[in-house]
Amino acid sequence: MWYGLESEEYDRIYKDRVLLKRILRYFSPYKRPMGFVVFLLTIASLSAALIPILTTEVLINMETNRNGVYIIFVLSITFILNILEWVFNYFRRRKITKIIAEVVIDLRRDATTAVLNHDLSFFDRNPIGKIVSRINTDSRDVGQIVELSLDLISSFFIVVFLLVVMFYMEIVLFFATLITFPLFFIVALSYRKIARRRALLGQRALASVNAYVKESFSGIQIAKTFRQEQKLYETFNEVNDTSYKVNLRRGFVFSVVWPTLAMIQGLVLSLLIFLGGSRYIDDAITIGELNLFLSGLSFLFFPLLSIASFWPVFQTGMAASERIFALIDTLPLIVQNDNIKPPKLKGEIEFRNVNFHYEASKEIFQNFYLKINPGESLAIVGHTGAGKSSLAKLLARFYEFQGGDILVDGVSIRSYDLNEYRRQIGIIPQIPFLWADSLENNIKYCCKKATDEAVFNALENSSGSDWIEDLSDGLKTFTGERGGLLSMGQRQLVVFARVLLENPSILILDEATASVDPFTETRIQDALQKTIEGRTSIIIAHRLWTVRHVDRIIVIEQGKIVEEGNHDELMAKGGTYAELYNTYFRHQSLEYIEKMKEIVENKT
Repeated sequence: MWYGLESEEYDRIYKDRVLLKRILRYFSPYKRPMGFVVFLLTIASLSAALIPILTTEVLINMETNRNGVYIIFVLSITFILNILEWVFNYFRRRKITKIIAEVVIDLRRDATTAVLNHDLSFFDRNPIGKIVSRINTDSRDVGQIVELSLDLISSFFIVVFLLVVMFYMEIVLFFATLITFPLFFIVALSYRKIARRRALLGQRALASVNAYVKESFSGIQIAKTFRQEQKLYETFNEVNDTSYKVNLRRGFVFSVVWPTLAMIQGLVLSLLIFLGGSRYIDDAITIGELNLFLSGLSFLFFPLLSIASFWPVFQTGMAASERIFALIDTLPLIVQNDNIKPPKLKGEIEFRNVNFHYEASKEIFQNFYLKINPGESLAIVGHTGAGKSSLAKLLARFYEFQGGDILVDGVSIRSYDLNEYRRQIGIIPQIPFLWADSLENNIKYCCKKATDEAVFNALENSSGSDWIEDLSDGLKTFTGERGGLLSMGQRQLVVFARVLLENPSILILDEATASVDPFTETRIQDALQKTIEGRTSIIIAHRLWTVRHVDRIIVIEQGKIVEEGNHDELMAKGGTYAELYNTYFRHQSLEYIEKMKEIVENKT
């Protein structure tokens, strides 16, 4: 089994008529431009179909009357028709290109909206690169279906027009030509299923390449640190080679169609030459009529080949539409029962018998209960994997809980308007993330209309704004991708200011000072003390300062609260918290540092 060709969890199979109906729905807003395109298409097709007829007329005239003026006149008309066909096709393709581009934009908008509405579990399970490939590449391939369809219509017009003329001109050769038509469609339709399958695998392989490249470059620093550039290259070669082989096989399938159909064309041409030559010898037809069938055969077979080969090539677009519609149709797991726009929240939080798991086989919380009073600061401590960050993610509606309820100010968070609810929750993660933009725009990310004064106030409240003066362009300084041109401490200060600028009612800190230097940490701690006053704050704690300056501490083990109280009360119990304190926090205390200093001095 080649790497990266498996389907995604949200993939589904659609019938062709369902896909076509969905695609046509995207083109329905452009009915008038499409009507104009069809009009141009009809005229261009008629112009093309008239050319072999006029050529026949010239040959008949040369064989009988040899009227030079008439021949020049017909040749002039033929030349003009060629020019007109080019003009009509130019404007048709220009118009349809614009329509297809707009439809692709609409598809990408819908797909992006669907992705943005998913909770974080969707991104945990599905590689970002594969999602991006569906939005960008597959949407473009869907647009090609319409262009193929219009070429099909054009070819159909030409075939019908020429067949009518041939029928009236020579009925024997007409039926000889007509009886061979089913061969084209039998061959073409026999390739349909295998072409669809090859096209689907080719798109999956391309998505795997995109996903791997995105992940590799995102972790390039780690790869360089551990000297794994060669391994990255080798794995990329494996993924790329899979894409090459799969798409090569797809190309082979599509390339077989045309030679097969051309072989049938050659057999039909041989048959017409034999029958037409016999009829000409018997004086049943003229040389001009025979020419119409032979020269018209080229005009007839090219559109006929287009019609016949349409289905295999069409499957690329159908496979792409199947992939992008599967993405659009995947429902988000976040359940909202109402759209109540909350006023300024007081911050009373209640986890009422909550059940939650990331995977069905691994329960994180079972009948979990916790109540947090308005304005209370709560520290959550526990070993890694105990469920500390999961509580914050559930409260922020990043993940959907499977049982129980979470209430804020007595109302289920499933009843609040999601955007308005999240507007009142500020989250400061342990690892800061900045956009590739100016420092000012990163701070104003939540509040685009914020004034410069408000930005500086947010900086002052977080840690002070004096460090901005050391930057080359102050607030206009470009931060680089993920904020890479700033230090980790500076990035965290920007994230802190960004959250405070929004002035949330509930503040969640996933140990926001863990990534900064001690000097910056001290500055943030001083500001944090002021920030959490009068504001409901949930702090996932890894630092001593945090647990010593909150109203209440809860200790979580395997998704259950095993202890709660303030620092002194929990230390007096000598239980789990005391053990955690001695393991993680005690070495940060002033008493411990002075004791260690005394021991070192005594040894020297």
